[in-house]
Amino acid sequence: MGSNFDDVVATSLRGAMVAAPYDRIVTTSCEVLALDAGSSRPDDGDLPMLDLRPCCEHCAKDLPPDSTDAMICSYECTFCRSCVESVLANVCPNCGGGFERRPARVARAHRDGVSLAHHPAATTRRHRPVDPATHAAFAAPLRHVPPHAR
Repeated sequence: MGSNFDDVVATSLRGAMVAAPYDRIVTTSCEVLALDAGSSRPDDGDLPMLDLRPCCEHCAKDLPPDSTDAMICSYECTFCRSCVESVLANVCPNCGGGFERRPARVARAHRDGVSLAHHPAATTRRHRPVDPATHAAFAAPLRHVPPHAR
């Protein structure tokens, strides 16, 4: 086995070996997928992807797929930045985790079949306003603990 990237041998979290050479490695979920040199699609065409939910679960603000205001937890609970900062104190009311900015899906396909046009955003609105007093009690022991340590 050589030492350059083309000779990489990747191991998925499930322990299966994936042999080289590769153009690059694409990770999704708990598996490692390889793209052959020159390939335009991963070996598995059924990639898991974010729903890109259309609104804030608390205030119902529209959060289109390209929104820089959308925030998600690791379970993809979706809230606007204002609610995360002013109401939720960066504590998800559903799991207790923290929030990160939701990435935008590319609008134009740079590789065949990989874009917002091919994998549209979700349209089901989830409006479940949080009771501020109940959430404050839930978040109190968590809000000063970094999300990665909760």
